Amino acid sequence: MAALTLLLGAEAAVAACGTDEAACEVDLGVYHAQVPEGDIKGAILYLHGFGGSGEGALGPRDWVNTALARGYVLIAPDGLPIAEGRGRGWSFVPGRPERRDEHAFLRSVRDDAAARFGFDADEMILSGFSIGGSMTSYMACEAPKSFAAYAPVAGGFWRPHPTACSGPVRLLHTHGWTDGTVPLEGRVLRGGDATNPEALMQGDIFYTLRMWREVNACNQLRADRFVTQGPFMRRAWDRCAEGSALEFALFPGGHVVPSGWADMMLDWYESL
Repeated sequence: MAALTLLLGAEAAVAACGTDEAACEVDLGVYHAQVPEGDIKGAILYLHGFGGSGEGALGPRDWVNTALARGYVLIAPDGLPIAEGRGRGWSFVPGRPERRDEHAFLRSVRDDAAARFGFDADEMILSGFSIGGSMTSYMACEAPKSFAAYAPVAGGFWRPHPTACSGPVRLLHTHGWTDGTVPLEGRVLRGGDATNPEALMQGDIFYTLRMWREVNACNQLRADRFVTQGPFMRRAWDRCAEGSALEFALFPGGHVVPSGWADMMLDWYESL
């Protein structure tokens, strides 16, 4: 009876909001949602890339179908409008004015979605693509206890890099070997070249990994495990702070969410 009540409650919530026609609203913004058929196993809060939207992020694609089939509710909030006709983004770049308290917004989406769709807020993964991956990384650094695990794709810190984070995390970073939009070494977006401290520059993913090793108190520089499965070459650090987890997955591609990512990421998360 309790299971039936939960299912009916989730169906009513879906009817009320989360569809293309009616986004769910919280104080600082809106989000979209897709709910799997059958039992709910967990949830992924997914942040779109530059110029995207929550609705667009949940369009038909490989990782969306995989996650739904595995029983995960998908939550995709809208970033802030960038400029007319340029879509949306996230307010996280160091030294730039804060346009919204993104941490408060994402936590409010987490709690509202958990109440609406009937899952445990403590079992939500935060993920994102490109600048959504960057926003994911900053949330993991500055408020690591906000989500159960973090899974950025093709996005990390920007320059100037953080010099410290708040505590250990469970994090899997995925990146394309030939990514030219967010290269592994970063790139200058405007303001001259890398010698100009005022230039707007993406960060170095290798520096990001060093930061995570320090944050997680990993006692060795080199990885403890190397796993090649499908297109992914993974490095894992195991001798780290209790309860933490750190892996890096490279794939032979560019600036995309690669095929097979959802299965790999969820296998990682469920094994923690």
